[in-house]
Amino acid sequence: MARYIGPTTRISRRFGTFILGSGKAFERRSYPPGVHGPKLRRKVSEYAVGLNEKQKLRYIYGLLERQFRRVFEIAKKERGVTGERFLQLLETRLDSVVYLLGFAKSRAAARQLVNHGHVRVNGHKVDIASYNVQAADEIEVKNTPGARQLAQRNLEESRARTVPGWLTLNAEQFKAIVNRLPNRDEMAPEVNEQLIVEFYSRF
Repeated sequence: MARYIGPTTRISRRFGTFILGSGKAFERRSYPPGVHGPKLRRKVSEYAVGLNEKQKLRYIYGLLERQFRRVFEIAKKERGVTGERFLQLLETRLDSVVYLLGFAKSRAAARQLVNHGHVRVNGHKVDIASYNVQAADEIEVKNTPGARQLAQRNLEESRARTVPGWLTLNAEQFKAIVNRLPNRDEMAPEVNEQLIVEFYSRF
């Protein structure tokens, strides 16, 4: 499946918040990309606000539009608040959980770790990045030297990141437990999901 392979810091600069690329590079040039970026003052329509919010969230999780829209349609059919359930389905993807635990440096790297069969859920190999974990699931990095050395290196580099409260990590054993589904305040604080719901409601 195709993925965005262009300049990553450009995405962060486009939306005015750190999403992809180098955080330091974004801090140096936090204005929009392009020759007119520093002085750009464009009037933004209501449609554009919703579109930007949707694109921002899509880039955060690294999904293509069709896959992203499919997750939204699933959330819309389920009980509860559509926007919050939508975020839960994105946040509990196996690649996202592997990233949040610190086993990978980015969600893209976590997706590769999962796709290559280095992650187990409840003792079984799961190589589908979009697999949604549930409460009480046990996630483990496969017990092979290559997989665990990579996970160990990433854990050391991601110590500054805090593992969210809905997950419990046992770094020594390369295991984690899903305590519960995440609450709204534990997911994507920089995104207004209601704008995305309203954007898709137009169609």
